[in-house]
Amino acid sequence: MKIEQINSNLPTLETERLILRKITLGDVDDLYEYCSNEEVSKYVTWDKHKWPSDTKKFVNFVLQQYENKKVAPWGIEYKETGKLLGTIDFVWWRPEHNSAEIGYCLAKDYWGRGITSEAAKELIKFGFEKMDLIRIQARCFTENIGSQRVMEKAGMSFEGINRKAMFIKGKHRDLKIYSILKEEF
Repeated sequence: MKIEQINSNLPTLETERLILRKITLGDVDDLYEYCSNEEVSKYVTWDKHKWPSDTKKFVNFVLQQYENKKVAPWGIEYKETGKLLGTIDFVWWRPEHNSAEIGYCLAKDYWGRGITSEAAKELIKFGFEKMDLIRIQARCFTENIGSQRVMEKAGMSFEGINRKAMFIKGKHRDLKIYSILKEEF
């Protein structure tokens, strides 16, 4: 599958408890609820949303990404409630190297329930089966224990620490890197 095919018509994916789908303007309230939480924004590259207009701006950006056939996130919808709990995506994809990196974010009230691991496993499966990937990686700040657990539960192996790999929120951050290879899936 080509990058434009996936990005132009992001497929809906389903797991036991989740629907991974395109984000819509109807998701602004659910997104704002967790994007405005200081604990959630602590471990990501973006600042917490101060106003619903910040979230609407993000959603409009995502809709433009879909329209322009560029990398954009799936929303993580909880089947039981229909609520959007987070996002997950391939933050970059290098088809010429058959590799990609996933990233994710989840509402704090749902941390520790295996939701992100479930979504990550489905995205990894999609990457290996539909995108011809042979390597999928993920990174997190060294202090983000929850994200490390997600990667481990998704079958990824710890590779090491990229020291001062990103300048985020005014300081250089060390990142732990995990990966999974197609033959390990």
